[in-house]
Order: sequence, then structure tokens, then C-alpha cells
Amino acid sequence: MEEPFKKCDLCPRECGADRAAGRVGVCGAPAELKVFRWGPHFGEEPPISGTRGSGTVFFSHCPLGCLYCQNHPWTAGGRGETVGVRGLADILRNLAGKGCHNWNLVTPEPWLPAIREAVALARESGVSLPTVCNTSGYARVETAAEYRDLSDVALVDLRYATAECAREASRAPDYPDVARRYVRWCCETLGPLRTDANGIATGGTVVRLLVLPGRAEEAVRNLRWLRNACGREIPLSLMSQYTPAHAALRTPGWNRTILEEEFDRVTEEAARLGLDEGWTQPWGTATGDDELLGANMPPGEAPVGASHGREGRTSTTP
Repeated sequence: MEEPFKKCDLCPRECGADRAAGRVGVCGAPAELKVFRWGPHFGEEPPISGTRGSGTVFFSHCPLGCLYCQNHPWTAGGRGETVGVRGLADILRNLAGKGCHNWNLVTPEPWLPAIREAVALARESGVSLPTVCNTSGYARVETAAEYRDLSDVALVDLRYATAECAREASRAPDYPDVARRYVRWCCETLGPLRTDANGIATGGTVVRLLVLPGRAEEAVRNLRWLRNACGREIPLSLMSQYTPAHAALRTPGWNRTILEEEFDRVTEEAARLGLDEGWTQPWGTATGDDELLGANMPPGEAPVGASHGREGRTSTTP
């Protein structure tokens, strides 16, 4: 397990940290795999959560540095339990035993070599579920291609359209170029979402757009790009749930929820562009920080507020 972490270039930061020697890079991740929470999750898009829940694993550490991060205790703060490869394999087997529809890997980028080993161990024991690569969109195409086997389904954010907004919000001015390249790769390689006879996702791509306060035009510009780059078949998840958290609570312009007219601007543009595959989250679903972090959940169970309350615009077809 040491070699992949010798000179880390898994994420777009390509910081080259020798994690195998005990150093950490921009994301703060060591070499030994850490998990914050895991469990059946019912708040994803309907084909992901299904009726028995998505087998979600929230990994510690993250390549981005979002000032509004709702998961900041483990993404920015590094909280979590060191489980290693065998521990993760046990978690994956447990999730399958609970009847979950998939293995939902949240922010897996710092851990992909270890996750691949854990998935292989689980499958060698006779347990196998589709993998959902659940990312912020800040991902290297080269890494995604190398670990294609961990992306049956891509559940990918597309947050910013300008370098200025990406720099201010996530300390990543290259985010628009990086994320659009990755989204295009997902659309071309994985294709539109595919579901089984019960409407449960088996493969393909879902793109999420989180509308940000005072920055609806970022989402509008990304909608237009998506229409031109990926067509109309890729389902979109339009999200109104932005809730100030972490540093956003102290940052003017970011310390409020979105306005109804801001969300309407985005949904109306999606309709104008004919992007009617997917789901729209009702306006007014922003939640308190305790709910977002799953503060009242027992150890091992996944937080419940990461994405919820979605209504269908149209249904995706099997």
C-alpha cells in the first residue's frame, strides 16, 4: 500500500506529498485509511437511495477547502477512525448485509488505492454492490480513468463557473476547468444514469448543482455549459439546501441561505434549456448544522442531511 502514496498526485492539487513516509499533503490525509461515519443513507437521489438506502461511507479529509463545508469536522478537521483496508472491507460487507443498494464512496480521492483493495477483499468474500463515486467534482481525469472500476455511478457536483468564485469559496481557482473536464469524462465514459427494473441505479452519471447565495449565475452558466457539452440525457440534481456552516458563518455574503428568486432563476434556466431529466430539491430545505453533521446519530451511522428532500422533474428510465 505504500507505493501509491509515495508521491501523491491523486487529486488536482498534485502536491507530491510522501504520505508513505508519514507526511501529509494539501488534503491532510495520511497513508492509513480513515473513515468518519458510515451506514445506510436515505437522503440521496431516489435511484441512489432506493428503498433500502445507499451504503454510504464518509471518508476523512478532502482536497478542497470550502468555507461553507457542512462536513468540516472530518473533511477539514480530519476527525475519523483509522480503519485501514481490512476495516473498510468489513464496513462494505456490513453495508451489503444491511441490504443497501450500493457502496457510496463520499470524497474518496485521497484514498482510492486503499479503497480499491478493500472493495476487492469484499468481493473476494462473495459480496458485491455497484460503486458510487460521490465527489465535489474536483477530480483528476487521469486518476478517474485509472480507478474506473470504482465508478459504476458518478454522483458529481458542478459548483462554480468562474475562477473568482472558486477561489473565494474553495481555495481552488482551477475548479471550473478541472470539474468541467471531469464531468465531461463522466458523461462520455459512464454515460447517462442507468437503472434496473426497480428504478435503482446500476451505472452512469448524475450531476449536482448546488445554488449558492448571491451566485445563481454560477449555476446558470454551468447549466448552459452542460447542455452544450453533455446534451440533455444526463440527469441533473438541482439543490437548494445551501446552509451556512464552518467559515461561511463569519463570511459576509455566504452567511445566509439562498433566496427563492435565486433558486427560481436556476430552475427556470434548466427548463428553458430542456434539461428536464433529474430532480429538483424544493426551495426552503436548508437545515441546521446539527442535522447536516448528523450530530444525534449513533456511532457508525451516516449523517442524514447531506442531500435530501428531492422531487422529480421527470423520471429517469431504465
